[in-house]
Amino acid sequence: MRATLGGNISVRVAVLGSGSGGNCTFLATRRVKVLIDAGLSGRETERRLAAIGENPQSLQAILITHEHWDHISGLARLGGKWGIPVYITALTRKALPPQLKLRAVETIQGGSSFQIGDVIVESFGIPHDAADPIAFRLTADGVRTAVVTDLGYIPQNVKECLRGCHCVIMESNHDLEMLRNGPYPWTVKQRVMARTGHLSNGALCDFLTTDFDREARVLVLAHLSEQNNHPEIARVAAAAALEQTCAGETRLALSSQREPTEVFEF
Repeated sequence: MRATLGGNISVRVAVLGSGSGGNCTFLATRRVKVLIDAGLSGRETERRLAAIGENPQSLQAILITHEHWDHISGLARLGGKWGIPVYITALTRKALPPQLKLRAVETIQGGSSFQIGDVIVESFGIPHDAADPIAFRLTADGVRTAVVTDLGYIPQNVKECLRGCHCVIMESNHDLEMLRNGPYPWTVKQRVMARTGHLSNGALCDFLTTDFDREARVLVLAHLSEQNNHPEIARVAAAAALEQTCAGETRLALSSQREPTEVFEF
């Protein structure tokens, strides 16, 4: 799928997997290839990279949003065996399992900007129950991509960082009724619904109808719960919100826990 802003393709994006079983997004420019999170096993990450014609040896960086296992389970292999530089905040690194050894670490701060090759990376804080959770916006050749998952609500700083993005990978974790009536213990349900939990379909749709600027060529729904959501429920809700906003040029796609998305080209 091409969502070209004019001229040659300069940025390629694919969600390798997203959900409670593991989160990992691939982004490539003309000079740099990076992962946002490494929540699939090292072997599975390699397999899914191969499925889109890539390999871990070509990666220049791994950006880590927070320390929960579904975002770091592949770090031992990718940041240890392969020695890929890991960009991580000091508090998040401190919260990693002590046995997890990384060969190359770049310490970053939430709210800071830095550059990796031709990619400008902006980090920003998000409300989640982790040590120092952040999300990322990456800009290259004028193409802006945001990867925003694991947040209980959408604060103003996140809304501002989403403005002007051409590719938005955004959490649509659960349907509230499915969660309330589902199998999780009440304590877990409370955690998911909390302001430091996960974003519901309804909360995402509220954002799409009130604050979405319609700049995105692609909107990927991410981190869908397999117990408390259904892809079609999430898709229909988001599609209705986009229609209400008259965002007809925004392509809606869904990520999966089991396979990569297609490669979106800009």
